[in-house]
Formats: sequence, C-alpha cells, structure tokens
Amino acid sequence: MEDAQLLLCGVLVLLVSHSLANVNGDSDVSTSSSSGSGTKTYIVYMDPSSMPAAHPSPAHWHAAHLQSLYIDPARSLLYSYSSAAHGFAAALLPHHLPLLRGSPGVLQVVPDTLFQLHTTRTPEFLGLLSPAYQPAIHNLDAASHDVVIGVLDTGIWPDSPSLADGDLPPPPAHWKGVCEAGVDFPPSSCGRKLVGARSFSRGFRAATAGRGRMGAGRRSARDRDGHGTHTATTAAGAAVANASLFGYATGTARGMAPGARVAAYKVCWPEGCLGSDILAGIDAAVADGVGVLSLSLGGGAAPYFRDTVAVGAFGATAAGVFVACSAGNSGPSGATVANSAPWVATVGAGTLDRDFPSYVTLTTGARLAGVSLYAGPAQSARPVMLPLVYGDSHDNASKLCLSGTLDPASVRGKIVLCDRGVNARVEKGAVVKAAGGAGMVLANTAASGEELVADSHLLPAVAVGKLTGDKIRDYAARGGKPMAMLSFGGTILGVRPSPVVAAFSSRGPNTVVPDVLKPDMIGPGVNILAGWTGVAGPTGLAKDGRRTRFNIISGTSMSCPHISGVAALLKAAHPNWSPAAIKSALMTTSYIVDNTNSSLRDAAGSLPATPFAFGAGHVNPQKALSPGLVYDISTNDYVVFLCSLDYSETHIRVITKMSNISCPRKSRPGDLNYPSFSVVFKKKPKHVMRYRRELTNVGPAMSVYNVKVSSPASVSVTVTPSKLLFKKVGQKQRYYVTFESKASPSHAKPDFGWISWVGNEHVVRSPVAYTWKM
Repeated sequence: MEDAQLLLCGVLVLLVSHSLANVNGDSDVSTSSSSGSGTKTYIVYMDPSSMPAAHPSPAHWHAAHLQSLYIDPARSLLYSYSSAAHGFAAALLPHHLPLLRGSPGVLQVVPDTLFQLHTTRTPEFLGLLSPAYQPAIHNLDAASHDVVIGVLDTGIWPDSPSLADGDLPPPPAHWKGVCEAGVDFPPSSCGRKLVGARSFSRGFRAATAGRGRMGAGRRSARDRDGHGTHTATTAAGAAVANASLFGYATGTARGMAPGARVAAYKVCWPEGCLGSDILAGIDAAVADGVGVLSLSLGGGAAPYFRDTVAVGAFGATAAGVFVACSAGNSGPSGATVANSAPWVATVGAGTLDRDFPSYVTLTTGARLAGVSLYAGPAQSARPVMLPLVYGDSHDNASKLCLSGTLDPASVRGKIVLCDRGVNARVEKGAVVKAAGGAGMVLANTAASGEELVADSHLLPAVAVGKLTGDKIRDYAARGGKPMAMLSFGGTILGVRPSPVVAAFSSRGPNTVVPDVLKPDMIGPGVNILAGWTGVAGPTGLAKDGRRTRFNIISGTSMSCPHISGVAALLKAAHPNWSPAAIKSALMTTSYIVDNTNSSLRDAAGSLPATPFAFGAGHVNPQKALSPGLVYDISTNDYVVFLCSLDYSETHIRVITKMSNISCPRKSRPGDLNYPSFSVVFKKKPKHVMRYRRELTNVGPAMSVYNVKVSSPASVSVTVTPSKLLFKKVGQKQRYYVTFESKASPSHAKPDFGWISWVGNEHVVRSPVAYTWKM
C-alpha cells in the first residue's frame, strides 16, 4: 500500500552478524566483519525460575548460558531483558538453535522481526480547552508532572520548543531514566520536560551488517526523521504560541498532557524497527519508571507468544504501565488491525473539524474542492489556467506517477493528474516536479474513497476524493485541450461532519483472537500539527530542503499518542487505577455520533462506520475522567484468557514471565472482563453464547444502573440482572449476557449492537460485534 506518511506494517526475518562489547550499553557495539557468516538474530525467552543463585543478574546468567553451549556471548549477545520480559537477543548460527532449544531454562527461540512505523487544534476538538473544563485541567496539569510518557519511535529533537522546560518542577522522585550521550546529543539535551532519552540499535545494526553500516552520526537518540518528535509532542508537548506549518493551522500547539514528562526510546530507523530493539526499549522504559508507553508502530498478525510487542506490552501492563499502540494504516480492508492483544489500547484514526481547502477549476466552470498544504510562490500569485494531462491510457504506471514513468516533453509546464496509490503521495509530487510539471492533482481511487489527506508538496498540488477525481478523469479523457487551475484557501475550522473514520485506519475483526473486538477506539489522526525535526523537510524526502519547527502528517501513528496523552491525564487524576481501568474509562465514555448528531461515518465510502472501524467510538477525555463504572482486569485474568486460547504452558510463560501456570479446567476468551464484546456464532440454528462481566464502581456510593440493550434483528440479547445497585465506592457487581443467534445458516454479514448501563450521571456503553462462522 502507498503513503509514506501513513506508515504501514510488515514482518521480516533478517540476517544479522555482530560483536558485542557490553550488554547494557548501545554506543560500544560494532558490527562484526564476518557479516557473511550466516548468523540470524533470535529472541530467546528464558524461565526466570531456572536462574542459578550463583548469578548476580539475569544478564550474567544469559551470558553464562551461551558460554555453556560454546556460543561466544561477546560476539553473539545483543540484549538481556529482565523487566518487561525474561530472555535475551542474540545472533546465532543454524547449529546453535537446537542447542538452545534443548537446553534447560529456555522456553522459546523466535526469529527477530521487522516492524514499521504506522497539535494546535486537537486539544480544543477533544474538549480539553472548554471553559467549564479549565479548573479540572489546571489541577491535572500539576498532577501529571509525576507521569512520564515513554515514546518508542525514531528518537527526539530536544531543541523543539514543544519540549521546553518552562516552569516544570524537577522530575519525579521515582524516575530512574537517563539521558544517554550520543553523537549530537549531549546529556544536557534533557531537562525537566524531556527527562530521558535512549537509543537501541543493536538489532538494526546486526540486521544490516554487510549491507551498508549505520553511520556513526546516527548512533544517538536524536530524531533525524521527525516521526518520533511528532508523536512525543502530540502526547505531551508544552504549549507553543503561533505554531504552524508555513502558515497553515496557526494557533497554540500543545500536547494532550502538556504537564507530563517525555522519555524518548529510539528503536526505529529509516528502514524500520527491529523487534529485539523494541523489546529492549520497553524493558528499559519499565525499569526507568514510565507510567504510559506509546508505540506508533506495528507488525503482522501473529499469536501473542510470537508477537514481540505483545510480549513486552504484557510485562509493562503487569508493572502498571498503560500501553497504547497504533492500529495500523491498512484500511479500509477488513481484518487488518495490528497490535490486537487485549492488554494493549489499540487506536484507530479519525478526522478533525479542521481542513485546508484548495480548488481545481476546469474550463467547464466547475470549481472542485480538495485539500492542500502547499505554501510555495504560486499560493499568493494569481492562479492561471494550464494544460491538464493524465498519463498514458495504456500505462497505469504513468497514471500513478511512479518514478521514471512521466515523459518530460509531455508534462513540462502542465498540471498532471495522478492516481493515488502504490508510491507515497509526496513522492508523486516530486516525480511530477522532476519531469517539469507545473502542478499536480492527486485523485483518490476506490481504496481511499472520499478521505482527504493534506500534504506540503514541493509544487502546487491539490488532493481530491474519488468522486471529484472521477470528474476530473472524465474531463481529461474527453480530448481537446483540457485545462485546469489550482488555488489554495488556507485553514478553516468547524468542518462538518467530523469526526469521520479515516479510510486508511486498519479495521477488525481481530484475526488473532476473534473473540476480542479491535480496534478499541479512535482518536484524531488526520492532518495533525505537532513538533518536527530540524534536519528533514515536511515531506521527509531527501530533496526537500525546507525546514520547519512543526509539521502536519497523518496516520494511526498520530492518533495513538493522543490516547497516550489522555491516558496520562487519567493516570494523574486516578493514580491507583490499573491500565485496564484507564482503558475501560476511555472506551465506555467514547462517543459514536459526529458534530451533525449523526452516526460516525467512514471516509472510505461515506457510509455509517461500524465498531470494526471505530471500536467503542471516538475518545472523549472529559467524560473518561469520570466514567462511573469500569471493567477492571488483573494479570491473573489475562492468564486465564491465555489459557482459553489453548496456548501451551510454555507459551503462556513466555508472555507472562510466570514460572507456574495453573489453568482452569474450562475457560473461554469471550469471558475476559473486556469493555466490549465480540460474539462469534457458529452457523447453526439458535446457537447460544453466554458471557459474564464484572463492573467496579468508581462513581458515587448508592449508584443505580439499568441496562439498555440495542441489538440487530439477527440476535436476541438477555442481560441478567437488568439492574445494578452499588452501595459503596469500589464495590464490584457481576452480570451475565445471553446471546442467541436468530440468523439463518446462510447469514454471513457481521452485525453490531450495544450494551449500556445507564445511571443518573453516567452511561457506561459497550459495543457488541456479531459474526458467524462455520
């Protein structure tokens, strides 16, 4: 799929070779000259109960274990994990694998995998700046000083004004993180806002050994990409007045939790993010004392015991850390959602009520609307009509404006119509400019529908939806001398309808465990303004020499840190809440109507969206602070859930780090105390499923809730009891739900409904997805 700034997911086993100077540092490691030796990087999960008492630390044990198998740890050992997971990463030869797999204490050996990376207006859009909310937010700003948000990404640009210390007090006493010195990154780069920065590249360097070594200048936490600075400042950036991208989206930029601290863990590089580096980053973040982890990256669907992020996130969650991950940018296709573990908050993307209008005017008099962030000379000059060209009718590559497909003689001085897809949107603009084109119209195809994503192109360019694109395509195909004119309208607010689910946002159902509904929720992820690196232009292209302190980009990478920042506010307001309780509050208070009071719509087809696209709905921070009731989940509850998946005891131990696993005789994944339901019926007459849930009162004592059920005609739903009385704060009450399929055996389309508990002050709503399988 296309769109470099809607960064996608993939999995790849990589060849590696290296030597190791020490296990805990990163800067001392150099790649081995024997890069052709056939080694590969593996993550080896160990049973902590097998560690002999003679070893002073897990790292010492891991090195000794390799030595006992005649594997040189100085050349093989990359990382030792002990906080979020138990085990190590090592470069191994093929004959090492049976030795390790057959040795005592080793639970699992899995190949390293490659993952990919998936504002001024958003605080106001989310209600964080409403006058009625200001007293509460002021108190939360102070309370959030004790919350550190760990961001695993491409690093950090510490000079960003969004990372200024301001009047913040010293870092919290529990913080154990460090500011790791590196090239162009002295320890003084950190302060009271950016309280920690580390770089993890051993896995990456091992993977690329012999194929162009990492330059020494890249070995630091400094962000040379921009993605990491953008996500970090979205989550917790300090307020910066008069922020904009070349005049677009002008206003005060601030993160969701501007009082929270930021710790950057650089685990991603231009080529991607290695699982061994990611796990090292999570492991360090947990040991450092972060309260929230934000990961705007993802890989392919895999069982949780083979998913590095899922394993690391479990350890973090068990330590009380809230973990948010992006859902991925593989929409609008179904069954594409990434990061689907139930202990992770999986975040999809929606639009804001802000837009950047631009227009394509044809000689017919039609003035067709699109979006653009172009800010070059032609923006202020008087627009003129220019010839319009649209590829070769027999060459789809030229219609996509792929590199090398445009004939300069045909496009010089003209506006080129390009179909969206395959290569990055900004790369298409660069291709047109290199061929001598004067402008570009970027037209969506069916895959992106009416979703409009603005870019700061290198030449005048307007992005249009599919319907408008079809009109321009028809006009260009009529023959004669088609002409077009491009014009740009700046920034507008109050766009209706909004939010709309982004077409690129990955969708359910969950292919790993269909009984868990994913994504969990959506947040703002389209055209988001936040901090940027000082060494890359807004397009991220090497040929883009422009520089800006802020950039506007899109993706579930952008929606994820919105949720991370809001979670930090909830953690500050309710320091004793578990990560599951925080996620429950975010989900059950989310909204499912837009600013026209209509059901949330899907940008892919302009039809009503479903919980497979938006989960529980769009996050509502104000209501999440006081949800009334929460669905809490303990570590043991997750263990029972893993038992219900028929995972082996060894696989459960890999995920949980527990030495002794006791599974109940009978358990079902649907009984996990999750804030949503995913009911998978068999295609047989009147199939019945019965689930249980438990609610905890975090509202006032003597609260009464009555159930309200909304169900499709294909399902009958009965909730027992239908009324819950909570006499005191913290009291727990169970209820049971019976779902009976009324659908015919040929029924194939998913259906959806809601189960809500309605009190005097709160509505606690859970989405329900229904699917049928053979």
